[in-house]
Amino acid sequence: MPLAIDAHAHICTEETMKLLNKEVPKVGSALKEIEKDVYEWTVAGVPYRPLPLGGFDIEQRLKDMRASDVDMQVLSNTPQTFMYNQDAGMTATACVIQNDQIAKHVRDYPKSFYGIATLPMQAPKAAADELERSISKLGLKGMQIGSNINGKNLDEPEFEPVWQVANRHNAFCMIHPNNVAGVDRLRNYYLNNLIGNPLDTTIAAASLVFGGVIERYPNIRFYMVHGGGFTPYQAGRWQHGWHVRPEPQKHLKYPPAETIRTFYWDTILHSKPQLEFLVQEFGAGHVILGSDYPYDMGTFECARQVKALSSSDADKATMLSGLVQKLLAGVK
Repeated sequence: MPLAIDAHAHICTEETMKLLNKEVPKVGSALKEIEKDVYEWTVAGVPYRPLPLGGFDIEQRLKDMRASDVDMQVLSNTPQTFMYNQDAGMTATACVIQNDQIAKHVRDYPKSFYGIATLPMQAPKAAADELERSISKLGLKGMQIGSNINGKNLDEPEFEPVWQVANRHNAFCMIHPNNVAGVDRLRNYYLNNLIGNPLDTTIAAASLVFGGVIERYPNIRFYMVHGGGFTPYQAGRWQHGWHVRPEPQKHLKYPPAETIRTFYWDTILHSKPQLEFLVQEFGAGHVILGSDYPYDMGTFECARQVKALSSSDADKATMLSGLVQKLLAGVK
């Protein structure tokens, strides 16, 4: 069987937390066990629960990977530690700590982990410099960034320095929802995650497409999590709109359909028919295995879900590991 490489897996080990608490105590974190091996994690005064033990304990993570038929993970920081709303210098320090730690995990467990960086995106020049360091010095394969930066969409001109570095390195760029739009109407029923997360991913995708970012920086491998939000299922609407309205044509020279097809999507849809559609519409060469480990809106079944698809064995191998290996190997 081919390897299974989970490209959507977050980490902040207890060692990393202690380093962050020492260097940036204002956004320090604390763990409180609420039941066996399940914790409440408070970061910058904001509590999150449940955080399972594997979120910060690597040995438990490796056990969970084996139980999920996952051989490797692409480690990214936890969204709680983006820290875009904090002082930029403090966030930059936190990013250095986390990126050094992720690189250390990769060195310590080379058969289990790849890594990507987190960046102080509220300070784009510092973010560009940290991306350069992370790829050139640490051997990380790109970055995870939020779907918006303190409410600013990703096509804002100020982010150009980051795209320039990412494009030069053929970087793997994971876009993860945060600070979601419409949160005032999503307070009940966990809608901030059920709808807010895929909604903000969709806004990010639209900004990258219609803002011309992807046309200008074709070497960046943009990876949209949670099945791409609503993007793959409303792409026809975007295409129609570009043809009948002047606004979508402002920065996008050509109809959006082919630009949309440059995205990579993960498998986290929690539904076989929707995942089958994604593979059929965009091809196995654009669908990447993901779990959203260690969060409860992820899935321990990611590898088995791919294996259960009606796709060919070759396509399953592509989704399980072939595609992400190719993308990570292309980072230079």
